[in-house]
Amino acid sequence: MKKVEAIIRPEKLGAVRAALAVVGYAGLMITEIEGHGKQKGITQQWRGKEFKVEFLPKVKIEIVAHDKDVDNIIKGIVKAAATGRLGDGKIFVYPIETAVRIRTGEKGDTAI
Repeated sequence: MKKVEAIIRPEKLGAVRAALAVVGYAGLMITEIEGHGKQKGITQQWRGKEFKVEFLPKVKIEIVAHDKDVDNIIKGIVKAAATGRLGDGKIFVYPIETAVRIRTGEKGDTAI
């Protein structure tokens, strides 16, 4: 089992959810976060004055999946979330030791 964690632009959430449903993974967790990458935020103007926004709004999507499905999940996320501009996000993949379905007590792959 693997955990796929994707940090994306908030406006791309709908497209990513649709892409994940197409590859068979409608189950996911979403967290609204703030952060920055290499661009270190952006500079904006308001009423003629410049100000720096250091932390930009992002969405973190977390999916626990079978090892064989991870590549398709990543491809779906990249295709739906990419704009070609700085700030498109990142995808991280982590190993998962086990999972337990609380309702039934099932463990391992059957729990996801």
